[in-house]
Amino acid sequence: MTLLKHQNCESLYRQACKVLVGGVNSPVRAFKAVGGTPLFIKRAKGSKIQDEDGNTYIDFVCSWGALILGSAYPKVVNELRNYLPRGTSYGAPTKLETELAELIISAMPSIEKIRFVNSGTEAGMSVLRVARAYTKRQRILKFEGCYHGHADALLVKGGSGMATFAIPDSDGVTAASTGNTCVATYNDIESVKKTFEKYGDDLAAVIVEPVAANMGLIPPNPRFLAGLREITKTYGSLLIFDEVITGFRASYGGAQKLYEITPDLTCLGKIIGGGLPVGAYGGRQDIMDLVAPLGHVYQAGTLSGNPMAMIAGRITLREIRKPGFYEKLEEKSALLQKGLLEAAQTNQYSVRINRVGSMIGVFFTDKNVVDYETAKSSNVKDYGIFFHSMLAHGAYLPPSAFETIFVSGAHSKNDIAKTVKAAEAAFRATKSHAVAS
Repeated sequence: MTLLKHQNCESLYRQACKVLVGGVNSPVRAFKAVGGTPLFIKRAKGSKIQDEDGNTYIDFVCSWGALILGSAYPKVVNELRNYLPRGTSYGAPTKLETELAELIISAMPSIEKIRFVNSGTEAGMSVLRVARAYTKRQRILKFEGCYHGHADALLVKGGSGMATFAIPDSDGVTAASTGNTCVATYNDIESVKKTFEKYGDDLAAVIVEPVAANMGLIPPNPRFLAGLREITKTYGSLLIFDEVITGFRASYGGAQKLYEITPDLTCLGKIIGGGLPVGAYGGRQDIMDLVAPLGHVYQAGTLSGNPMAMIAGRITLREIRKPGFYEKLEEKSALLQKGLLEAAQTNQYSVRINRVGSMIGVFFTDKNVVDYETAKSSNVKDYGIFFHSMLAHGAYLPPSAFETIFVSGAHSKNDIAKTVKAAEAAFRATKSHAVAS
């Protein structure tokens, strides 16, 4: 194991803490969940990322899933470079927006009209507004452990896990903001039924990550999504799929194509911007036409449809729809899952590894992980030890036990082999630490 030096990162972090809240602009980057000093990144290319001390790592964060082609993909870089002299933002329509919209709509038949925004949070906030306007109802049902951005109404937790009115998960979020938000248990259709039995006539929509990817990676059980579709139709509620992560990652048509479920509305982000800031929401035309300027649901944004993001997203979608892309991604992801599991077994360490396509969740537990409660059984202390050992061996994993590992088209089989070898040493180190303590 190479002893890495992080003097520059440590110095930059001290400097950043003087002017940035916590030294970062998104909490998980601060490494609070795993300990230590966060990496400050200088550059990235393909499957590799390099910090300000010159240390290079195999990158399995991939900008939290956005970089399905890997970093600095040549076609994306070249077209952005060529376009830059024409300007970076106009605050006016461009044909680029239409071209990207057409690509998305052709891949996701449930989306007939779409509106581009600037983040997944903005998409989640906006989609609830239009759902309430369409149904003339107030309440929303979400799931414990599912994250839909930091809008007040969605930033909640679910207490016991049974359907209940939510408790705000952040200071500054008022009870009034979350008073119309109900919470049920992911993968538990009975908890959904109980909520609808009590509040069904006032439930505007159910919003769900079709594959939960913010409490680690948890696939839906075989009847869960179909059950949501049936219940929402019965009660006249809308079904919203938050595919900010799964859109164009679970498959080219997202989780809705993979599981053959048609939602009424969909949130998108990450991959559709090719690594640049983006979000979107779309769905049936009769619902989306309620949005201004056609209807009275107001939503606007200065940088919405930014040409840089539209260019990067358009190229990305064109590249990943080429024959064989997802087949190769599946092969590499399966190799990584198998290798990680074998590395743990070699060291007699109990883990559960969930995978959907190129998304992988590693849980440090001997329980099957199917919802938020079982996800919380994961040993976060051991994950921190594992994380730092992997980092020392040149593999950059998410700095939280409840985030998802992402594989990109840029990862090679050699990258996978090196990562598995690193995992053998990391599980050994984690096991040794557990025995010693």
